[in-house]
Amino acid sequence: MQDLIKKAGEVKLLVMDVDGILSNGQIIYDANGIETKAFSVQDGVGVKSLARYGILTAIITGRSSPMVDKRAAEMGVNYIVQGRDDKLIALNELLMTLDPALNITAADCAYMGDDLPDIKAMQTVGFAATVPNAHAEVIKRSHMVTTRAGGTGAVREICDLILKGHGHYQDFIASYTLDEAKTQDNLS
Repeated sequence: MQDLIKKAGEVKLLVMDVDGILSNGQIIYDANGIETKAFSVQDGVGVKSLARYGILTAIITGRSSPMVDKRAAEMGVNYIVQGRDDKLIALNELLMTLDPALNITAADCAYMGDDLPDIKAMQTVGFAATVPNAHAEVIKRSHMVTTRAGGTGAVREICDLILKGHGHYQDFIASYTLDEAKTQDNLS
């Protein structure tokens, strides 16, 4: 686990697929043909936690959907790339558009994907993660497999790991608890 935490500590940009990672991978159409997806609130808290500490986030997805734009905006995702089947080319193009002052290369990225179109991008980054119900070939090429499935808090697991790697996890948790206040009270 220490190796994973160390590797996560080098992440400057978390790149996520949508279907199967931020959602459970199901595409549901209503009677009018309108597509819907379900997203985890816990993933949203995790993504927002990264922004709090200056770690960037991106979405690269093969499908295009206005609900992805909406959810990404709610979570504060920095970069959104939709409708791209070749995730590696999309990742490389995204990296080329970043401000050079950020000094972010593929080695500084974590990538979460769950299916075959994600593999090449995952093989390029410094930290590749997936979910337990991912395709076997994706699992084989991942540094970490989350305990939770896509759409049920899997992204949050990676966000927490990245915070631990950067040494921010305890500070982040303390902001949601009274533990810090109790410690301060005991000192006076």
